Amino acid sequence: APESYEAAYAELLTIVEALRQEPSDLDQMIEQVKRAQELIAFCREKLRSAEEELDGLEEG
Repeated sequence: APESYEAAYAELLTIVEALRQEPSDLDQMIEQVKRAQELIAFCREKLRSAEEELDGLEEG
């Protein structure tokens, strides 16, 4: 897992840029898309967790 949301987001941007620019073989593209899906899930979970934490602060 990435160290932080920022690290995951930066890696995701790198993958997206690589997919846009570099013609790559199908196997490499599949691996990049799988990794991107993992990073997206990680970022979503981090955002959900932060939202819950902020909601808790508002209630407290």
